[in-house]
Amino acid sequence: MPTTEHELPLEMVRNRPQLVPTILRTVFGLNLPEGGRITLTSESYAELSPAELRCDATVLLDDPETPTHGIVVESQTRFAKDKRFSWPAYLALLRQRRRCGAILLVFCIDQAGARACAAPIDMGHPGWVLKPLTVHPGMLPPVTDPEQARRLPELAVLGAPAHADGPHAEAVLTSVTAALGSLSGDTGALYHDYLMTRFSDAARKILEDTVDIKNYEWQSDFAKSHIAKGRAEGEAKGEAKALLLVLDARGISVPNDVRERVISCTDTDQLDRWVRRAAVVHSAEELLD
Repeated sequence: MPTTEHELPLEMVRNRPQLVPTILRTVFGLNLPEGGRITLTSESYAELSPAELRCDATVLLDDPETPTHGIVVESQTRFAKDKRFSWPAYLALLRQRRRCGAILLVFCIDQAGARACAAPIDMGHPGWVLKPLTVHPGMLPPVTDPEQARRLPELAVLGAPAHADGPHAEAVLTSVTAALGSLSGDTGALYHDYLMTRFSDAARKILEDTVDIKNYEWQSDFAKSHIAKGRAEGEAKGEAKALLLVLDARGISVPNDVRERVISCTDTDQLDRWVRRAAVVHSAEELLD
């Protein structure tokens, strides 16, 4: 399963190619056709020589045999100088092969990377300058409508970390909850892991509260299991805190290694046993014997 920052946007594009024209319309204001066919197609462009250029993904709009637009999709965790030469080649070869206009969209992880990758590429010919279109999560609009999130969960998930602590936090988290609940299998698990590694502690707490308040009914098995796991971990943290408070109230010093073992324990049954022993032990080390 892809898990890297480079692979996640590409996995989203492969799962739902309509993410690409949606971003180009909403972020860059491009007038692209709507309602037509959207196709994920070949990701390699062979030259006349044996060498081969391979981009990350290619999306075609309308009829794949005679598309109105071709979009080269790249994902960059940092700026690479050699892309100033390969990106123009991707566009030229796509335009030549498909006989249509070609657009370059580059997914970046943050504003600094997007700014670096967006630097104009002077092709040498007068007036011929390629200006890459780059996007990072902070540029995406907050998705605050659960129905919209279900229709295009990738857009909701990709932008959620950038808006989860902002003025629309509750609506964003409610919507991304709906997005995750509409998915299943490896896709849902991948997106969930992306969010959990990028949400702040405050955003995770709001998400948990939102699920409780809205009494959201998770549809997928993965979502149900992750929510159950999250609640169990929350209970374990509460047990661990109570245990340490008991030891503190009894004046028992807790070494760092014991404290770390208690805090990292997620077995609530084990923590229950430790809490009971905390009332009678004479040292923290004795607690774990």
